[in-house]
Amino acid sequence: MGNGTVTEGWKSRFCGGKRMAKGKSATVFFCQECGYETAKWMGQCPGCKAWNTLVEEKVNVAAKGMGGSVKAGTAVKRAEPSRLSEVSLSREERISAGMEELDRVLGGGIVPGSLTLVGGDPGIGKSTLLLQVCQKLSDAGHRVLYISGEESLKQIKIRANRIGEISDNFLLLCETNLGTVEEAIRRIGPGAVVIDSIQTMYSEEVASAPGSVSQVREATNVFLQLAKGLNVPVFLVGHVTKEGMVAGPRVLEHMVDTVLYFEGERHASYRILRGVKNRFGSTNEIGVFEMKEAGLEEVKNPSEFMLDGRPENASGSVVACSMEGTRPILLEIQALVCGSNFGIPRRQAIGTDFNRMNLLMAVLEKRVGLQMSGCDAYVNLAGGIKITEPAIDLGIVFALVSSFKNRSVDAGTIVFGEVGLSGEVRSVSMAKQRVAEAAKLGFTTCILPAVCVKKGDRMDGIKGMKVIGVKSVADAIDLI
Repeated sequence: MGNGTVTEGWKSRFCGGKRMAKGKSATVFFCQECGYETAKWMGQCPGCKAWNTLVEEKVNVAAKGMGGSVKAGTAVKRAEPSRLSEVSLSREERISAGMEELDRVLGGGIVPGSLTLVGGDPGIGKSTLLLQVCQKLSDAGHRVLYISGEESLKQIKIRANRIGEISDNFLLLCETNLGTVEEAIRRIGPGAVVIDSIQTMYSEEVASAPGSVSQVREATNVFLQLAKGLNVPVFLVGHVTKEGMVAGPRVLEHMVDTVLYFEGERHASYRILRGVKNRFGSTNEIGVFEMKEAGLEEVKNPSEFMLDGRPENASGSVVACSMEGTRPILLEIQALVCGSNFGIPRRQAIGTDFNRMNLLMAVLEKRVGLQMSGCDAYVNLAGGIKITEPAIDLGIVFALVSSFKNRSVDAGTIVFGEVGLSGEVRSVSMAKQRVAEAAKLGFTTCILPAVCVKKGDRMDGIKGMKVIGVKSVADAIDLI
């Protein structure tokens, strides 16, 4: 192909030639991470600097216009800015979802006009959770519209019968056309809307296939305008990739108000709902559910649930405490340390950071003198939960030393604290809440950083709990 042909094709496609006037589609490359748009493929995205994220799609250039400019004959609405002092604040009444765990993650309830994205692995329970929310809201007198693009009415009915009876305020619609869905929402005027899922919705004005970057971005923009314009809470179900991220452009997570991830092992009975982004509350809160035949059931006391089946008088087993938002969670840390038969010892960590475990073993060898370089080491957080908070460092250290010396830790002892490279035990936040939660479950001794005891946290107000402050890892190990 000569240079003249390339120039003519470029002009006809992007510079107002005859082909653009006829409204034909053009090929554009979108970045799946940030939504950057370019006319040619590149290995690295100029917007977010990510590699191999550009995908080719067809767009309707006539519908889009030249560079996003206003079409001829289109009336422009005049917008007047407001002074900050003129904006009045009124306390927004939240809607209870009927599930305390979900209300906790959302920051106290559902905010009218909010757009919430719920992601998770296939079969984890996203549709079941939202169907139960629809049941609670409809029973409370709210009209709920459930729009499914993946299941038929009969399939939803089968799952609804397993959950329980649902009132007549619950409306179903199986549709994937974005224009039809928008018209139905405006005509019905529901109190809440659920879209299952955002990747199945498509707009006839966009030439690409459903689930593509253009379609997902267009559909999310439409539901965002509906949520804000009608003051209706909208829940979007999002697919995830094999890396665990929400499928589609990363701009999807930026557009919504709240991003919730539904986590949990497929073979485990519990599920964790974690808030990754929340414009109306904390992003550190989690909700714990248990999957049963009748659907998801709330776990009021996750600590008791995680410690169920804990072995007695077993070496390498220690109970630590982690904070998830404002909720303390007690969990069992298990460690197995044994001699290695290979030149390079094997190390494995399940539920916690692998590099953090290697760091703590290096601290034990350098600062305490325990020769663990020739040993295989395995660390597991029982129950399949994943915790990365540094406050469980001291618990991992206790579990490793307990298994290495083959000495069990007292069953009534709980430990927590961050360990530094010098072997010091550093302070952690909300120490009193952690100790109080341990006392509720019957623990009698708590080993924690000495700084937390000196800060003025009145630990003596917690009855039946013996508090021991330690300054270094060596002082803590002497207590075993």
